Amino acid sequence: MNVQTYLDRFHAAYRHDVSFEYLSYLQEQHMLHVPFENLDVINHVPIVLDLERFYDKVVRGHRGGFCYELNSLFCTLLRELGYEAQLISATVRKPDETWTIAGSHATTLVLLDGEEYIVDVGFGDSVRKPIPLTGGVVSDVSGDYRIVHLEDRTYDFQKAENGQWKTKYRLEKEPKDLLDFTPMCEFNQTSPQSPFTQTNLTTVATEDGRITLSGNTLTITTNEKKLKQHIPSEHLKGILDHCFHIDKVPVR
Repeated sequence: MNVQTYLDRFHAAYRHDVSFEYLSYLQEQHMLHVPFENLDVINHVPIVLDLERFYDKVVRGHRGGFCYELNSLFCTLLRELGYEAQLISATVRKPDETWTIAGSHATTLVLLDGEEYIVDVGFGDSVRKPIPLTGGVVSDVSGDYRIVHLEDRTYDFQKAENGQWKTKYRLEKEPKDLLDFTPMCEFNQTSPQSPFTQTNLTTVATEDGRITLSGNTLTITTNEKKLKQHIPSEHLKGILDHCFHIDKVPVR
């Protein structure tokens, strides 16, 4: 990994500064410039758990990816910059309050100045700041978040919705290697039960909201106001280029 090239990919400055402030800056810059997307899944391009392939795709190819790609790359970058970071797994809770395949989400745990934080750049529309495992509420333009300790090394990552705290995923604080996610990655890119095999999804944070292309619907969120627009199939490639700076992927 060329650290400077990767930082350039998401318009971040290099600093000799292993601090919370720099960590927060890196996370937000990454989420503002590297989209969460499943285009390879939809186009049946195999995703192999290999950092060099991820680097080629995301950094050299100016693409996005899903959790295994984005969080493993970002975790590696943090280590290169001097942070104590490791991959851990989580189980996502669906809107109907059932659970996805166990341990299928890859996220990053950072130990800094004696405190532990989840730093997740691969969960789509989510918090843009490090969130402590101690339960403190973290707020940004996308909402209010917290992490609740359940038992032993298990925690719930939650978002405030309609006056209630809703669990988005349940994490296990055990270090994971990238290859530990092999069966989950296979499931998420091939199974009819996977949320990623249903339709194309590309989403990226903006300073005051988010831009999302799901199927043929483009949603632009600005300060919690949403504007939706139907995009004809023949114009999807242009939207990917104009809104997400992705110009090398066919769209089915």
